[in-house]
Amino acid sequence: MSTAKAGDTVQIHYTGTLSDGAVFDSSDGRDPLEFAVGSGMIIPGLDAAIPGMAVGDKKVVEVPADQAYGPRNDQARQAIPRKDIPAEIPLEIGTQLQMQGPEGQVIPVTVAEVTETDVTLDANHPLAGKDLTFAIEMVAIQPG
Repeated sequence: MSTAKAGDTVQIHYTGTLSDGAVFDSSDGRDPLEFAVGSGMIIPGLDAAIPGMAVGDKKVVEVPADQAYGPRNDQARQAIPRKDIPAEIPLEIGTQLQMQGPEGQVIPVTVAEVTETDVTLDANHPLAGKDLTFAIEMVAIQPG
């Protein structure tokens, strides 16, 4: 039976949980996740767990924050004057917005704090700084 290796295209079913057991993502009820092993298409800690798996194999993978979405970066939080934000933009905490970076790139941000004068936007990935656990099942392997 062949096993997955770098360069192969694989399909996995997965459920991702946080340290408290809360599910943050799952392929349950959806098509399996398809990606090329070792291509950087998924987080490094999960990618590293795939080689050697055969179709039908299941495992649980613990992925530390530095092998997932990295540590939280306090410099990725920025307070801007509330008056500089158009009135039609919702400012509830947790609202996801998009900003434009210096070279025109789109930067997703989350409203982290709102005061009378300022709005703090957070450009950290929502899972930054968190250790993740994935229950995975290999569904298909196409040699690369």
